[in-house]
Amino acid sequence: MAQGSVVISFDVQLSDVDRGVYEALSFKVARHPSETAMYLVTRVLAHALEWTEGIEFTPGLATADAPALCVRDGTGRIRTWIEIGTPDAARLHRASKACDRVSVYCHKNADSWLRGLAGQTVHDHHDIGLHRFDGPFVDAVAEQIERRNTWSLSVTEGTLYLDIDAPSDAGGPQSLVGAVTRLPWPQ
Repeated sequence: MAQGSVVISFDVQLSDVDRGVYEALSFKVARHPSETAMYLVTRVLAHALEWTEGIEFTPGLATADAPALCVRDGTGRIRTWIEIGTPDAARLHRASKACDRVSVYCHKNADSWLRGLAGQTVHDHHDIGLHRFDGPFVDAVAEQIERRNTWSLSVTEGTLYLDIDAPSDAGGPQSLVGAVTRLPWPQ
């Protein structure tokens, strides 16, 4: 019998000073059996950093043609396409042509990925937001993931301050600091 997805709950008190967004978010994420904890954390952090009305998780890993997250308008059209990881140039080209805005969030070293994008034909590549989270930060957050998570996330000048309300048997509350860096499009 194939293993199914695990549903993980998040309550996030978001204070994104950089964007002027202050919200109490409550959502559930289906973690695909092949999804690493680091990938899951990157999806959840991207959800918070991109939060706007209409943002949603998609089947992502289970559907090759879907982004990890998207923002739809009232007609169901995808306005914002949000990728996690290191998508290839062809995927970014299709995404950029299909919607108004594309963002990518990765948690690994992006150097070889960026070299692979250099010189590739990608529609409106100068408008694609490429972002990288600190790998050690994502790893530390991934170690704290439970079935139910309560976070307080503050974002100031690209620095992420994350307070995780962990149960005492899991070591109690944790405070972590990391960063999200905007990467330039490779030449």
